[in-house]
This record gives sequence, C-alpha cells and structure tokens, in this order.
Amino acid sequence: MGSGAASFFKVLLNNFDVLAWPVVSLVYPLYASIRAIETKSPVDDQQWLTYWVLYSMITLFELTFAKVIEWIPIWAYAKLILTCWLVIPYFSGAAYVYEHYVRPFFLNQQTINIWYVPRKKDIFSKPNDILTAAEQYIADNGTEAFQTMINKADKSRNEVHPIYEEDYRY
Repeated sequence: MGSGAASFFKVLLNNFDVLAWPVVSLVYPLYASIRAIETKSPVDDQQWLTYWVLYSMITLFELTFAKVIEWIPIWAYAKLILTCWLVIPYFSGAAYVYEHYVRPFFLNQQTINIWYVPRKKDIFSKPNDILTAAEQYIADNGTEAFQTMINKADKSRNEVHPIYEEDYRY
C-alpha cells in the first residue's frame, strides 16, 4: 500500500502544473469574480475584469505561438507562476500589468496597417493620388471645367436631398 501512495504522489508532483493550472487560472478567479460582482466596491471588479483581459491575452498568445511554446520546457511552470502573480490579490499583478502596459497601449492608439500593399507607380513615378488625378483632369479639360465640377460638388453637398428631407424636420 505504501508504494501505491508513493506512486500517486509522484504522479501528482510530476503533473503539478497540469493539475494546478485550472484551479489557479479558472476556478479561483471565477469564484472571486462572482464575489466581486456581489460587492459594491469597484476596486475588486476592476481587479477581476483586468485579470480576465490578461487571461484572454495569455490564451491568445499561447494559441498563436503554440508550436514555439512547446519547445520551451519551463513554459507551463512560468505560466503558472505568472498566473499566481496575477491572481493573488496581495501582489495585485493584474492591476500592475494593466496600468503599466495594457492601458498605455490602448490610450495611445496608433494605427498599424497589417495589410500594407505598396502602390504601383505609374510611368512617371508619381503617386496615384487625388492631386495627380486633379492635375490630369485640368490638363485634359481645363481649369474652367475643373472649377465647374468643384462648384457642382459644393452645391450638391449644401442642398438637402428629398430622400433625406424628412430626417431633418423637427
């Protein structure tokens, strides 16, 4: 019987990260989140909402880089330690990460175009933009035609169209 208990504890210790991860990352935070919802304090609401944002970011990171992460032998333990730091209210790790990294990133919004496709250049190496189109129109039709087109655009922008007229009645 002693060897059975020893084998059980050996399996338990070898798989500690696998067994502790759901408890630390899901069970306790779910319980604490429900308790936070029932209290009137916004501080604990912010702590657990911040935790869930960071938890989803960790999960997305893991899903994205799963093939790379499987080659890091200590990843499961590092993730467990990081999650403990985020979860345990004494450390306020979730609040720290949110205040110092996540919040500044979202407050200073900068657009990143991940679908950048360089434009083809024409024969004369001019960018194909509105100024080039306007210059080409003036060269083909003259300045008077260009001015007439601008006046028509201004006039149509300032008049109320019959379709939308009922939307402007008070």
